Amino acid sequence: MVTTMTDVNILQESHDFSEIILSSDVFNNYIAIKKQVQRNAEAQKMLKHFDGLKEKYEEVQRFGKYHPDFKQITSEVREYKRKLDTYPLIAEYKESEKELENMLNEVSQIIAHAVSTQIKVPTGNAFFDQSSSCGGGCGSGGSCGCG
Repeated sequence: MVTTMTDVNILQESHDFSEIILSSDVFNNYIAIKKQVQRNAEAQKMLKHFDGLKEKYEEVQRFGKYHPDFKQITSEVREYKRKLDTYPLIAEYKESEKELENMLNEVSQIIAHAVSTQIKVPTGNAFFDQSSSCGGGCGSGGSCGCG
């Protein structure tokens, strides 16, 4: 394989760009809150409990509504998920995670559209996906009519 100076320049610019993202306030805030969650005993206890509930839920899902504990486990998972999502530190973590995701989605859109406006970037974000003729992430290979 022959490497050209253009390839080297693109790689260097990609590296420089990743360094900019890694030094951003959004990324640093995400990492700081993630570390807080990892060190917080109560948050870790809640997350471990939720993992156990998810395992039970997955087992129940194998049989669906015919499993004798379907309603109880499903309800328990939903209630505990709500409790987990409203725990202040975890809520702050999820918010920082969403902020980082939004930044990365926006960067992906900018890069893709710098190459061609025809490039579909599945962001999972309606704000960004509205700019394309399809949701971007339909995954149907164009059978939805998006090209």
